[in-house]
Amino acid sequence: MIAKISCRLARRVSTEAHRTTQVRRFLHGAYFRIQPSIQEALVEGRPVVALESTIITHGMAYPQNLSMAREVEKIVMRNGAVPATIGILKGQIHVGLTDEELQFLASSKNVVKVSRRDLPYVLSQGLSGGTTVSGTMIAAHKAGIPVFVTGGIGGVHRGGENTLDVSADLTELGRTPVAVVSAGVKSILDIGRTLEYLETQGVCVAAFGESRMFPAFFSSQSGFQAPYRVQDEEEAAKLIASTLGLGLSSGVLIAVPCPQEQAAPGQLIEDAIQQALSEARSKGITGKELTPFLLQKINELTNGKSLDSNLALIQNNARVGSGIAVALSKLQKATRKGSLPRRGDTTLPQPVVIGGTNVDFIAKAQNSVILGGGQTNAGRVRRTFGGVGRNLADCLSRLGLTPLFLSAVGKDEHSESILHYCHHMDMSAILQLEGKSTATYSAMITSAGELSIGLGDMDIHQQITEQYVSQFKENLCRAPLVCIDGNVPLSTIQYICQLARDHQLAEAPSRLEDIIKMAAALARPLLSHLCCVVVTLGAHGVLLCGRSLGGSISLRPAPHEQTAAASLCATHYPAIPISREEIVNVSGAGDSLMAGIAAGMLANHDTDTCVRMGLLAARFSLCSYEPISPEISTSTVSQEQVQSKPWPEVKVWKLD
Repeated sequence: MIAKISCRLARRVSTEAHRTTQVRRFLHGAYFRIQPSIQEALVEGRPVVALESTIITHGMAYPQNLSMAREVEKIVMRNGAVPATIGILKGQIHVGLTDEELQFLASSKNVVKVSRRDLPYVLSQGLSGGTTVSGTMIAAHKAGIPVFVTGGIGGVHRGGENTLDVSADLTELGRTPVAVVSAGVKSILDIGRTLEYLETQGVCVAAFGESRMFPAFFSSQSGFQAPYRVQDEEEAAKLIASTLGLGLSSGVLIAVPCPQEQAAPGQLIEDAIQQALSEARSKGITGKELTPFLLQKINELTNGKSLDSNLALIQNNARVGSGIAVALSKLQKATRKGSLPRRGDTTLPQPVVIGGTNVDFIAKAQNSVILGGGQTNAGRVRRTFGGVGRNLADCLSRLGLTPLFLSAVGKDEHSESILHYCHHMDMSAILQLEGKSTATYSAMITSAGELSIGLGDMDIHQQITEQYVSQFKENLCRAPLVCIDGNVPLSTIQYICQLARDHQLAEAPSRLEDIIKMAAALARPLLSHLCCVVVTLGAHGVLLCGRSLGGSISLRPAPHEQTAAASLCATHYPAIPISREEIVNVSGAGDSLMAGIAAGMLANHDTDTCVRMGLLAARFSLCSYEPISPEISTSTVSQEQVQSKPWPEVKVWKLD
């Protein structure tokens, strides 16, 4: 509990200081930057369209690539959505690019083509690059953008059955839940095998418009049928919404044909492809260099007709994709509103409980001695239903308060039993996920009732994500009480805390005295079990609560007779002053603080020195793009450094 409270208090100042470069809480600040206007649109639930940048860096020549990128962004805006061009600049993924950043990528000669496999290296080396379909999907998903527009996706190359040259775009579509709007597959590829591969990956593919004919990039006719068809933007939005609602880990491909009047003749393109492929083979061009080479060569062989079609289909995809994003946004808002009491409805707003659901198997041994060595022990095994969140929601429901319960279960035999058992609860918002296992916990209990061993399979709790919970934003804002289980992802907890602050749902103290009073009150019950409690207060420093014999609070357990004579105190250590401009990253400051304190303890330093070593380490991390500053060392964080610096006055309060 203290950890959660300290997290909330610590972010009061740091959130405001970091506002201009704030990213969604689950993204690492050193690797991601979301443009503020895009961040604002995502928070408000407005439609956002992701755009790739490889087409800028490797698809067209300068300055045509720059004018194309600008025009596509304008089309997205004209159709009611917010464009988010994704690229990598100096080792950082940017979701949304300024015009200067677009110009940099468009005019640079030595930028990298970045797919999933390339991301770790490019970021670690501080390089710049254009993101492929695969790379863009990863960034869009992490940013919470469900719709992505591109020209055409990669696929199985011709002869791929021998070379195994298969684009990472296809496997990404099989494991990243983003809807990709494209003119099908680039016609230089083996379209038939690509469609077969997408089926294997579990990707839902739908042609857009009047025909099920799967488009061939430059041409609207490929000779292959798409598995499904969506008539318009609204049908496409429903398809995407159902995919997201099911919690499938795969994406959706919406194949939009190039406008007929601007499509290139099929035979002209095919002849050019064959000639380009022959030349590529003779020159030994393979891998990620092959596609840019083929597209450039086809443009030359068709006297620019393929490029004209390329520009037309990209602009058309942007129009269709932004329309789909707008329709999806409206559909999601309507769905959320439909689950709420309507205006004039006298039903009181529900409490909301967010947390885990478990199936518990409790085995209690019959005999006092549990035999090892693989032997079977007599006992009783019972299945029950648990999980901190579920237990709380269950009890509240039995007390007549019936909260909305947000949780995740698999689609298996356990989930059916849970839903049947919890019929008295509001389980309407529960995620049921294909291919995931409902959380289970097995415990071996001795005959005396003591836990011998416990095993848990609870990975599904990580699916209780910020993106899922944010669908119930209106419920959360109206709820008289929100309870959150500490087993859900930290990003989800932080989202709820931020939502409470933004909508003034939680009144947090603002004066330092009030903050310290609240923190001390929350720490006091823990002191019956612990020798001291460290409460981080963000920009206000650290509060150390524990027992004192007239000097500093001891960080280590004291002998029983000393403990009995000691008095409970709270000592406030102010933080080292730091300006907002100096703060780069707040994500590792608390961890650095605790590590500095621990290092001091292990060196047998006094309490004041230990805490101040922690404050020194925290300051280094606040000023570093890395969560743990590389400048932290035994020479920069030490007793000598503590003694060499002036420190603000320490204040002590008695808690007795």
